[in-house]
Amino acid sequence: MRLSPMATTPAASRRRLLQALAAFGAGAALPKLAAAQGQPRPWPKDRPTPPLELPGYDGPAWSLRSARGSVVVLNFWAAWCEPCRTEMPSLDLLAERHKNDGLIVVAVNFQETDTAIRRFMEQTPVALPIVRDRDGAASRAWGVRVFPTTVLVGRDGAARWSVVGEVDWTGPSARQWIAALL
Repeated sequence: MRLSPMATTPAASRRRLLQALAAFGAGAALPKLAAAQGQPRPWPKDRPTPPLELPGYDGPAWSLRSARGSVVVLNFWAAWCEPCRTEMPSLDLLAERHKNDGLIVVAVNFQETDTAIRRFMEQTPVALPIVRDRDGAASRAWGVRVFPTTVLVGRDGAARWSVVGEVDWTGPSARQWIAALL
C-alpha cells in the first residue's frame, strides 16, 4: 500500500500533530468546562442589565420592567436542546413553590416556530410563561451563547447572576441562590 504524497509531507505531519494536540487539549479541558456548567457567575459590574420586552407564545407580551419588585428567573432555552428539556420541569416546580414569595420564572424561547414550541409543550407540559425571542436579539443582548442559560434578576430589576447549563432548580444549590434574592 502506498501513502499519498500529501500524507507524508512535513506540513501534513505538522497538521496531524496539531490536530492531535488540539484534540488532547480539548479533552483535558472538558472536565473543567463540565464543572463550570451549572454554577452561578456574577453579572459583570460594568455591564448594565439589558431591557427585555418580548411577545408571549400563548399569552400577552411580557417585559422585565413590569416585573420590577419581583425576583425574576429568565431561562433562555430551545426545544432542540436536550438539557433544556431536562431542566424545564424543575423550573416549573421552582415557580410553583415560590409564587407567593414574589418569584417569577419566564422561559425565553430562542428563534423557534409555534409548531416547535407546541410540540415541546405537549412532551414537557409546564405552566411557565413562554416569551418569544424570534430574531435572537434578546439572547445576544443578554450574552447567551449556550442553552440553557438562566439569568437571575433581583427585585430592583438588575441582573445578579447567570448560570450556564442545566440545573436542578429544586436542588440545594439552586435553593440557596434563590433564597439570597428573595
